[in-house]
Amino acid sequence: MARLREKYKKEIGPAIAKEFEITNPMAIPQLEKIVVNMGVGEAIGNSKVLDTAVEEMTVITGQKPVVTKAKKSIASFKLREGMKIGTMVTLRGNHMYEFLDRLISVALPRVRDFRGISAKAFDGRGNYTLGIKEQLIFPEIDFNKIDQTRGMNISIVTTAKNDEQGRSLLKLFGMPFKKQ
Repeated sequence: MARLREKYKKEIGPAIAKEFEITNPMAIPQLEKIVVNMGVGEAIGNSKVLDTAVEEMTVITGQKPVVTKAKKSIASFKLREGMKIGTMVTLRGNHMYEFLDRLISVALPRVRDFRGISAKAFDGRGNYTLGIKEQLIFPEIDFNKIDQTRGMNISIVTTAKNDEQGRSLLKLFGMPFKKQ
């Protein structure tokens, strides 16, 4: 079992229930899924770029990504509907907890001039989205094999009712929020 999942069951769940006075164990906020999305705009001109993005995403998340396609045609970007322009992975269960553990304890501290992440990136329903500028912060990625740095969005979806519960949940997991 994942380390963070056990920590949630033994420490975090009871702490949140006590903090927000939740008596029903099914109403205690928890992680639902983590969605990792990498947009690859260069794939319009060169389809090989998408293959490397898929490989990198597979190495980072441990799960094969889905290739996303354009929903609309945009003439100024030379983009047609249905063109492959990105990759996406949805992590649940043990994969989700393992990824979050690696993100918090290994990847985020490797960001240059890291002072914490913004505590304001919640959506109003307790879900958190984080943008990363380069994939090199993950130790699984070999620096010598990278042709180009790519960013990615990481969305952490929780069952929290509001931002306060979501922030408290992620803080107890060890998410390094900036001091306001």
